Amino acid sequence: MAELNCQFVRPDRQLFEGPVANLVLVTYAGELGVWPGHAPEVVALGDGVVRIRRRPEDGGGEYDVVVSGGYAEIDNDGVIILADHARRTDDIDPDVVRATRDEAIEALDELEKGDYRSAYYEKKIKWCNLLLKQAMGGAAAASH
Repeated sequence: MAELNCQFVRPDRQLFEGPVANLVLVTYAGELGVWPGHAPEVVALGDGVVRIRRRPEDGGGEYDVVVSGGYAEIDNDGVIILADHARRTDDIDPDVVRATRDEAIEALDELEKGDYRSAYYEKKIKWCNLLLKQAMGGAAAASH
């Protein structure tokens, strides 16, 4: 059986590298399942969870990562995921995320209308809400 290798990178570090049984990417067009032998393509990542299923000989299990933006390149050798934002679902501390979101909301509220920095804080708040949604088991995150 053909092997599917996966390399998962975010701007500051590599999150995962190795052979996998299959994975499900979250794209703007919906979810995309990738198995060994998948046709080559490049897809834009959306907001949601990438689910990586490990091979039985590697202990099995699922490695779930919340992503927001980026790209995935699928070719004959495997998948390279370059995520703008990525965090393992088992590495989300809701209290820290809420505090970060609250700070971003305060900073956004202090900016003048039309300030170019507002886009940064809006994106940070959106990312925090996505993390909280996953941390709460997919339930809607409490918002302000």
